[in-house]
Amino acid sequence: MTTTDHPELPDGNGSVESAGGVDDADELELGIEPPGADEVVMVPWSLILQRRVAGRVDRSPRKAWIILAASLLGVFTASFTITVLTVSLADIAHDLGSTKSILTWAVTGPSLAMAVLGPIGGKMSDRYGARRVYLISIIGVAVFSGAAILAWNAPALIAARFLGASLGAAAGPAALSMINRSFPPERRAQALGYWSLVGAGAPVIGVVVGGPLVDSFGWRWIFILQTPIAIAAVVIGFLVLPRSARGDRHPFDIAGSVLLAFGVGLVLVALNRGPEMGWTHPLVLGGFVVGPLLLMWFAHVESRTEHPLLPMRYFRRRNFTFPMINQFFTNFTYMGGFILTPLLLHDVLGYSTTKTGLVSIARPIAFSIVGPIAGYLVIKFGERTIGMFGSVVLVGSMMTLAMVTASSGMWWIEGALVLSGIGMGACAPAMIASIANSVDKRDLGVASAASQTVSQIGVVAGMQILLTVQSVGASHGGGTDSYAAAYHVGAVAAVIAVVAAFFVRRTRHEDPQAGESLAVV
Repeated sequence: MTTTDHPELPDGNGSVESAGGVDDADELELGIEPPGADEVVMVPWSLILQRRVAGRVDRSPRKAWIILAASLLGVFTASFTITVLTVSLADIAHDLGSTKSILTWAVTGPSLAMAVLGPIGGKMSDRYGARRVYLISIIGVAVFSGAAILAWNAPALIAARFLGASLGAAAGPAALSMINRSFPPERRAQALGYWSLVGAGAPVIGVVVGGPLVDSFGWRWIFILQTPIAIAAVVIGFLVLPRSARGDRHPFDIAGSVLLAFGVGLVLVALNRGPEMGWTHPLVLGGFVVGPLLLMWFAHVESRTEHPLLPMRYFRRRNFTFPMINQFFTNFTYMGGFILTPLLLHDVLGYSTTKTGLVSIARPIAFSIVGPIAGYLVIKFGERTIGMFGSVVLVGSMMTLAMVTASSGMWWIEGALVLSGIGMGACAPAMIASIANSVDKRDLGVASAASQTVSQIGVVAGMQILLTVQSVGASHGGGTDSYAAAYHVGAVAAVIAVVAAFFVRRTRHEDPQAGESLAVV
């Protein structure tokens, strides 16, 4: 604790500034009574440090970019373990005395949690402040990553992963909210290009760095590596990220939150279990029937609630609705192809596991390179042009993969994967920026979360449906023809994404309320 007679602190350069703006509200929040004229206030050293750093960031001409970098560190922390954990499931199952099918829930469970709880986390970031929610979320990731290190059996590891993802589900929407608030509408696509770089690049780094660690020291090093990175993200976020104004203190939409969580959850579980249990299994059919009914009930409740979780009026804005449709189908195509191609390379073409991994990395590398470039191009050409371009390239990638035969060269396959990464890298920043620019500033968090949820549903649907198409084809002859049929389904989904992108309008940035000018009429 530091004692001072005034709530003013030297900034380190001889000048005097307020403690980063420590007002009465901040003092009460920290349990410090506002001082009187002759009273002494005790200010924690951590607050002094945070205020000084925040003050320097606030005066920096690169303020928005510093906030972007700090936010993306947390996003990287939460996502880089996915690929290396997936390829390590067999080793983990052997070490914990379990089976690979059970351990898949260590990957699937967190994905479901993030999709289901993301909108609630987004709304909380709008309500309680994006910085606060982001920090709590990343702290949760750090704590349960540490718990995963100590997992003694499969249920313990799955529980740690699920709980970490449940708390971490708010990190993405909160980070997007801070990024979108830091950049003006006309520059958001540029920033979101770097968001795409981290989102696509983190899994690659996970494989490149985490793979050798797992091979040399064991799977627990996945989480030994993740935990300090998460702690660093919390410390940097605490020092750098700006305090967000809290939203209106109206009643939280509990009914809408429950309906959305169960509706999305049932659909995702049905998609996930369909291939294994059979698409006509009563539980799977029940999920496909009850889930959409709950979502329809959710829409009904939200349209009549004074303070809804997700305002239904946004779905009347074409630059909100059509980018959502595009995101569903581009993620359907991209991730469906992502899960199919390694199976094609390994099981049909006879590639080794190492060679399959090296070839497959071409897709996310292309994605991460193109993302920032596309962000700049959106500023020049608009969301519709870049979104359509990316979707068309995805169609081309699926058709190219559908033509793969047993005699196809590696460079043909690499070219198709690079096309896939280029297409998704172009689409993502354009569509996310369009959604952000179409909503009111106070709803940036929940809009980002809705985008995340729709994308995640598209991911699961694409993976499971394309795998099912391939397995049905394999039962009637197999070979590359079964994969071609699945890739054709992915191409059709990408064509729908092209159509959706066509209806997106270029944001008119001269309008201070961009969302109002983008309403569907």
